[in-house]
Amino acid sequence: MVFIIYSLLIGFGLGEILQLYPSLIFILQLLGSLYIVYLAYKFIRSDKKETDSNNQTFTFKDGVILQMLNPKGWTMLFLMFSTLLDGSFNYNAQIVALVIMLAILNISTHFIWVTAGNHISRWTDNKRIEKMLNYFFSGSLLIVAIWLLLQLELLYGFYYN
Repeated sequence: MVFIIYSLLIGFGLGEILQLYPSLIFILQLLGSLYIVYLAYKFIRSDKKETDSNNQTFTFKDGVILQMLNPKGWTMLFLMFSTLLDGSFNYNAQIVALVIMLAILNISTHFIWVTAGNHISRWTDNKRIEKMLNYFFSGSLLIVAIWLLLQLELLYGFYYN
């Protein structure tokens, strides 16, 4: 849902504002990378006992924040609209059509992700396997965060030096 909302916002003009103020993009990318580090920390600290006692490790709010600060999501939307809006028919209709197609793609891939997660969760009854998965996911998130921060430093240095 969040992705659809900010897809529409970017399509209808927020992208222009962010192009005028590239420091806002830098701030979003930095916040997104740091939030991914925070999620990696939560994976390491998570425990099956916590989730079994109705204290969910990751909440809907975590997902909303991650979507809003997802630097790759913002980049993908800028590329999508700048590449695919060609003016061959009504500009507003093109934006809505692109957002609908993107929503269908997102729902499809999230369905696959949830299904795979359901199968993986069957393994987490074993405490050792659960811990290994948590370390794997945490490590994966840290690698992505480090990669994003390094890429951010390279881009920031390129634009402002």
